[in-house]
Amino acid sequence: MKIIISILAIFFTISTSAQFNSPVGYRYGRTTGKLPALSYGLGEDRLGGAKLGYIDTNVLLKVIDSTKEMYLVQLSKWHTAYLEKIFLKPDSSSPIKKPFYLTGSFIAKGDSLFDYININLEEKLPYKSWMEIGPAKIMIDVYGVQSNTNWVTQLSTLKEVKNVYYQQVEDDVFRVTIELKHQQHWGYSIGYKGKQLSVRVKRQPKLLDIKKLTIAIDAGHGGTNTGSGGVKLKTSEKEQTLLFAKSLEKSLKMLGVKNIIMTRTNDTSFDNKDRVLFLQEKNPDLVISLHLNSSSKAEIKGVSTYYKHIGFRPLSTSILSKMLELKLDEFGNIGHFNFALITPTDFPNCLVEIAFLSNEADEKRIVTPLFKKQVAAKVQAGIIDWLKGIKN
Repeated sequence: MKIIISILAIFFTISTSAQFNSPVGYRYGRTTGKLPALSYGLGEDRLGGAKLGYIDTNVLLKVIDSTKEMYLVQLSKWHTAYLEKIFLKPDSSSPIKKPFYLTGSFIAKGDSLFDYININLEEKLPYKSWMEIGPAKIMIDVYGVQSNTNWVTQLSTLKEVKNVYYQQVEDDVFRVTIELKHQQHWGYSIGYKGKQLSVRVKRQPKLLDIKKLTIAIDAGHGGTNTGSGGVKLKTSEKEQTLLFAKSLEKSLKMLGVKNIIMTRTNDTSFDNKDRVLFLQEKNPDLVISLHLNSSSKAEIKGVSTYYKHIGFRPLSTSILSKMLELKLDEFGNIGHFNFALITPTDFPNCLVEIAFLSNEADEKRIVTPLFKKQVAAKVQAGIIDWLKGIKN
């Protein structure tokens, strides 16, 4: 029966995925495109469904099934994920792949700006990473590998990384733990350099002074992406978020913040993935993304803040606390939020849904210049309070 099921699965994959047809019926591909992401399942919402996270390009994946728009890929013996078809290209380098690959040595070292953990592998394989707190850790699972790591070198040039170690948690799942010296996560980037999986860890700034930080402000939507619309005054989200962003920029400059990055300064279209790539290149210390909420229920109103990664939650809770001083209703602090701008692990980030355009009372406040100044002051105060709460 198992043999029959396996044959049917192979046939289904080949027959429903024309671009993976070949004389040998290979079922392997490599990631491609702009910020490919692995998804847990086929669940959908307006933001696309829950994701394991972004993954690098040219990563080897085994396709075992297919839907209209997604490939089901085998990460390891007991783990699968989904990937949109546009992000996978056939890999015809060899019809035969190894049942598993081996890990090699590690080296953890620092330069003048970052700490790095470099993990040698035989192939560019899929991975998942996440943050843990209490104490602060970066966790990485690499799939389809068995350990042949017999030394992990840690150099004295490390400034933020405290310890690096690994476990073979399953026959073909290799888990790396990176312990950090500080409790606050400041971000990390992960990707391949050749066949070496490299993790770049940001260090905590020497001075926890808002004036010394590089702060990115994202005005949600723009151009052809108008966002939500007001119920009575008919104002658009894209217009108002830009005004809120400029108000925050002005407030920070008056305080003495010299390094401010704006994702947009006018009514222009800017794809969210392009914003992410832009911010990753600019490498700010933190990102604030400003939006306005909407609901089909006119009575719902208030402010909310959002984070994706638990290590960045303190920033979002601090900003929400200050925003509530404006006597806005509390819509909540929402975690694991599947929105592109707060998905990167590269820097602390927070999405602020300032108020509801779909609520008449909230909309009336949203359009006033005074409210924009008040919001800027509270977001700024939230950042300051967050910095004060960080332990050295």
